[in-house]
Amino acid sequence: MTTLLWILVFLGTFAAMEGMAWFTHKYIMHGLLWKLHKDHHHKDHSHWWERNDLFFIFYALVSIGFFLLWRYEDVWIGLPIGLGILAYGITYFTVHDIFIHQRFKMFRNANNPYAKGIRRAHKMHHKHLGKDDGECFGMLFVPSKYFKK
Repeated sequence: MTTLLWILVFLGTFAAMEGMAWFTHKYIMHGLLWKLHKDHHHKDHSHWWERNDLFFIFYALVSIGFFLLWRYEDVWIGLPIGLGILAYGITYFTVHDIFIHQRFKMFRNANNPYAKGIRRAHKMHHKHLGKDDGECFGMLFVPSKYFKK
């Protein structure tokens, strides 16, 4: 197993997680498990924790599962996959929860075109308070129209 293959699996996993996040967001969060995601669109609580955060925990457990597969079953691919999922989770938390939703007051003044486009796309997603008629379910890769002035 070469280092290049390890890096490709890691990067491929990270990229695939954006597709997985889009699919999960559109068809699971705005579908079957809307009850868990609903409080993210329409706050019905006064605390920091959202039921929606359970999705983050689910993917953390998947990542841990791959680490365990690598560690205890000696399956080499478990490590780069687990790290790819972890890296995407950290990126998601940083971009979505900290940068966009300001759950922690950081990155408030980020004003580059990419940051503006990501915020604009997410704002359009949240203009829909119900589970139907949503748009822009991605996080890192959003349609180019959100980057235009």
